[in-house]
Amino acid sequence: MGKEVVLFASEEPHSLKDVAAFLRELADKLDGNEVVLRKGSEELAVQIPNNVVLELKVEEEEKKQRTQRSLEIE
Repeated sequence: MGKEVVLFASEEPHSLKDVAAFLRELADKLDGNEVVLRKGSEELAVQIPNNVVLELKVEEEEKKQRTQRSLEIE
């Protein structure tokens, strides 16, 4: 298996409404086979192939008297 290199990473809290808007915009850009990711002054343009692997994961974690759920899209 090849070595994985992280070219861009971002993990920040957002409202569900903002995440939904981002995903809609991302979906529109995927139709054009190119996505430009920005974080501050950092920018990365990525050509997306016609066939990709979609990974979805839902996790549940117990934290101090509450349960936290997360959705990961890769």
